[in-house]
Amino acid sequence: AVVSTQSGHYGRDRSPLMHRYPSQEMSFVFSDRNKFETWRKLWIMLAESEQQLGLPITDQQIEEMKANVTNIDWERAAEEERVRRHDVMAHIHTFGVVAPLAAPIIHLGATSCFVGDNTDLIVMREGCNLLLRKLAQCCDAFSKFALKYKDTPQLGFTHFQPAQLTTVGKRACLWLQDLLIDLKELEHTVCNLRFRGVKGTTGTQASFLDLFDGDHDKVEELDRLVSQKADFASKFTITGQTYSRKVDAMVVNAVAGIGSTVNKFCTDLRLLASLKELEEPFEKKQIGSSAMPYKRNPMRSERCCSLARHLLSLTASPQHTAANQWFERTLDDSANRRIVIAEAFLTADVLLNTTENIIHGMVVYPKVIEKRILEELPFMATENVLMAMVKQGGDRQVCHEKLRVLSQEAGRQVKELGKANDMLARIQADEYFAPIHALIPDIINPNKFIGRAPQQVDKFIAEEVLPCIAKYSKQFVEPPQLNV
Repeated sequence: AVVSTQSGHYGRDRSPLMHRYPSQEMSFVFSDRNKFETWRKLWIMLAESEQQLGLPITDQQIEEMKANVTNIDWERAAEEERVRRHDVMAHIHTFGVVAPLAAPIIHLGATSCFVGDNTDLIVMREGCNLLLRKLAQCCDAFSKFALKYKDTPQLGFTHFQPAQLTTVGKRACLWLQDLLIDLKELEHTVCNLRFRGVKGTTGTQASFLDLFDGDHDKVEELDRLVSQKADFASKFTITGQTYSRKVDAMVVNAVAGIGSTVNKFCTDLRLLASLKELEEPFEKKQIGSSAMPYKRNPMRSERCCSLARHLLSLTASPQHTAANQWFERTLDDSANRRIVIAEAFLTADVLLNTTENIIHGMVVYPKVIEKRILEELPFMATENVLMAMVKQGGDRQVCHEKLRVLSQEAGRQVKELGKANDMLARIQADEYFAPIHALIPDIINPNKFIGRAPQQVDKFIAEEVLPCIAKYSKQFVEPPQLNV
C-alpha cells in the first residue's frame, strides 16, 4: 500500500519514546543537534589545545569554528553521509563549508572515535545528571508522603497474605529506599565516568606523537587539556580505538535499576488500588474503560510496569556488545549502541516523570484501610489477649486453647459462610474472658500493632534521605504534567 505524503509524520512509524512519553529535556540530550554540536565543540577543544602546544593553528581558525557551532546545514550533512557512507567525515566536510579557514585543521590527528566516543560519554553524563535530579525529586515527594502518613496503620502483607500491621508511611519508605539506592548507584556511576580523550586510531596516540615530532610530554598534555576542557576529572590511560564497551554496560545497568524500582512501586500500587486502599491520580474527565463506565484503571502504573520491562530488557545488549568487540575495535557496536543507550535513558526519564506525577496525586482511603485492618486484627490480637489474661491471673494454656477454639469458629464464619470476623464478639460473650472485657478496645487499638514504624520513618528520612537529596534541591522544578 502507498501512503499519501499528505499524512506527514503520521504516515510513518515514530518511536513512542521520542514523541509520546519523554520530557523535552531528555529528548534534547539525545537529539542530533546536541550530538553534532558537541562534535563541533570537541573539534574546537582539540584545536585550541593543539594550538596551545605549538601547532600552527590560528586564532582566526578557532574563532571561525566557534562562530559556527550551531550553524549546521542538515541537508548538506545528510547528502554528504549518503555519498561518503561515513557520518564523521560527512560532518567534517559540512563544518568545513561554513568554517573554510578552519577546514584544513578540523579533526587534526584524530580518529572518528575522538568525537563519537567522547560525545557519547558527555551525553551519558548529561543524561545521568538529569536522571539524578528527577530521582531526587521523586525521593522528596515520597518523603513528604511518608511523613504525612507515618502514623496511619495499614495491613502488612507477606506472600500477599495478611501479616502484622505496618503504616502507610512506612510502606512508602520501602519504595523510597529503593529510589535512594538507585540515586546513589547513579552518582557512583557518574563519578567513575572517565573521558576517552585523545588516543588515535588504535589507542596508541601514534598520530599525535607524529604531530608533535615525538614529544611524549606534549601528547600527554594534549590528552590532559582536552579532557579538562570537557570537564572530566579523569581519563582513560588505556583504550583501543574505543573506550571499553563495558562502560556502556555499567551505565545502562545503573539506569535500568530505576526500572526495577518503579516496577516494584507501581505493582504494589496496582494491588493496593484493587484493594481500594490507595490509588494513583484519576482526572475528572479520565475514562477507565470504553465498555465499563465505572472503571478506574491504574493506567499510569500499568504504563510504568510496561516500560520498566522494556528498560530491564536493555541491560543484556551492552553486555553482548562488550563481549563481541574484536581486538581494538569492530563497528558492530555502533548501530546497537545508537538504539540501546538512548532508549535506556529515554525510558528511565519517562518512568521518573510518571512516578513523580503519581506520588503527587496519590490518594489514600483511610476508612477502607481501617475496615480491612478490623477484618484481620482480631486474629492478630489473640496473643495480646492471652497476655492480658495471664496478667489477670489466668492459666496460659487454658486461655490458649479457648482462643484456638474461638479462632476456628470465627474463621469458619469468614471463609465458609462469607460473614464478618466475629472473633471479638465471641471473646466478649465468653465469661472466661470477663476479667479483660473492659480492656478489649485498648488491646485491639491498631496503633499498638505498628511497632516503631513512625519512628523508623522519621529517622530514615532525617538521617538518610534528606542529606542525600539536599544537593539537588536548588535544581528542583515543578512536578511533571503528563500529556497522555
